[in-house]
Amino acid sequence: MIDLYYWPTPNGHKITLFLEEAGLDYTVHPVDIGAGDQFKPEFLAISPNNKMPAIVDNAPADGGLPITVFESGAILVYLANKTGKFFGADVRQKIEVNQWLMWQMGGLGPMTGQYGHFHVYAPEPIAYARDRYAREAARLLGVLDKRLDGRDFLAGTQYTIADMACYPWIDPYDKAPMDLSGYPNLRRWRAAIAERPATARAYAVADRHRVQREMTEEMRRNLFGTPSKPD
Repeated sequence: MIDLYYWPTPNGHKITLFLEEAGLDYTVHPVDIGAGDQFKPEFLAISPNNKMPAIVDNAPADGGLPITVFESGAILVYLANKTGKFFGADVRQKIEVNQWLMWQMGGLGPMTGQYGHFHVYAPEPIAYARDRYAREAARLLGVLDKRLDGRDFLAGTQYTIADMACYPWIDPYDKAPMDLSGYPNLRRWRAAIAERPATARAYAVADRHRVQREMTEEMRRNLFGTPSKPD
């Protein structure tokens, strides 16, 4: 049984995508990041960087004590190795998967996250920041679209953890939609993943835990570590 410490964000979706695809039993432990649950001592014992998701594998492959893993990319690699699924069958395939997973972790996720921060959550508009991250997010979408030209998925014909990592970060902000019209390969790939039954199940988990509320100063501090307005 996997204990999943989760909130319905793009990084959270990555892990439910895998767990549903692999058919692993798991229990969701909500970490309400707006309410500050990520700073509780019991969560920091699992995820010292006070970020979700994190997991505890209560039945590791070596039969030993439970294993804790934080950071979404590390969790995907751990689960792929545990199950022998979605990571490629040989060294060359694993290299393809791993480099695109790292690309997501180091580029697509952080840059799209900054795009969302300055277009959706920032307390005041900053034109330079909005333009900077909009252009970088668009550049990364272009890289992804080019990679998918002639390929079903990022590593070739097989759906892998690289796809699971990237998929939730494609146009994730309802209040700041991105123009995907110029990325036909990306749109085809995205539609194919959306049609997978496990994807529907993963996002149903998100729907069960999503909370609609207005941003408060306390939430802003919990999420971003900053006040709502500069001093």
